[in-house]
Amino acid sequence: MREFDGHELVVFGNDAATGLRAIIAIHSTARGPAAGGCRMWPYVSTQEAVSDVLRLSRGMSYKNAMANLELGGGKAVIIGDSRKAKTPELFQAFGRMVDSLGGRYITAEDVGTTTADMANVARATRFVAGLGAAPGAAGGDPGPKTALGVYLGIRAAVKFRLGRADLSDISVAVQGVGGVGYHLCALLAADGARLSVADVRPAAVQRVCEEFAAQPLAVEEIMAADVDVLSPCALGAVLNSQSLPRLRARVIAGAANNQLAQGQDGTALSTMGILYAPDYVINAGGIISVSREYQGGSEAQVLADIERIPLRLTEIFERARRENRTTNAVADDMARERLGHRAQQLVA
Repeated sequence: MREFDGHELVVFGNDAATGLRAIIAIHSTARGPAAGGCRMWPYVSTQEAVSDVLRLSRGMSYKNAMANLELGGGKAVIIGDSRKAKTPELFQAFGRMVDSLGGRYITAEDVGTTTADMANVARATRFVAGLGAAPGAAGGDPGPKTALGVYLGIRAAVKFRLGRADLSDISVAVQGVGGVGYHLCALLAADGARLSVADVRPAAVQRVCEEFAAQPLAVEEIMAADVDVLSPCALGAVLNSQSLPRLRARVIAGAANNQLAQGQDGTALSTMGILYAPDYVINAGGIISVSREYQGGSEAQVLADIERIPLRLTEIFERARRENRTTNAVADDMARERLGHRAQQLVA
């Protein structure tokens, strides 16, 4: 399977009593215990779920390395419809699965899971974050923190590509307005951006349009929107051979993981003159929050760390231009350097 990238461990879990079918993938523990959220999704096959968890876990290794976190990369997926199949018992069973790894993997919420779900996981293991937090302490739903990092990253990308210091009258198309996309729209609208939005859930689109004066677009039209910025905030692999010829945005910067279906799709974007903000760099706000929560940090520390995201992106943009390379290739090399350097330190 091409998504396999020297992963340290892949574990399958089944619990007949609760209906749990889950996979945990640990890509790397070179920098610390593998950390990454738990996604619940109605995959059509086990193979599709394995492919997703392998891609996501490697992305977490790169994300955590680029954010300078003392964490490795891991991810979990639960096969099931989050709107129908959730029970407290199912997440407690998942918690037992996490606990069986002895701290090698730390989980949190992701697509299809919530802070309430993680509270049930926490009844079976201490290796979980994304829970409630005391005032001033790090913690809680990481979605708004992811949105903040993406917002700051969009500002950095717009400045680099369009020469604009603010987002006033900048057009942004947001694909997916759920737990991250909704909060991103709030930040963008407050900064004067003109929003177009799409989501498979009509109620979510209606909410954003009413609150932030956004314009609705059909799901099948959003990728081809004639806008300054396209912000994918749903599922991955949306930048592919089918969507690339239709793109009209000049900047792509969003919260979705694994936006490029294949690495060479970054070359196509560069050839088209589109600036791509590598997803695992721009969307690191959530894992930064999770990391600080798990380590007993403060909200102020989380915000200070998130404010470094645009600096990292600008470094990648400038290096890519200087070396005549794609932004995703530059980011991948930087992440591998950090992973390899850390692994060498541990061996030494």
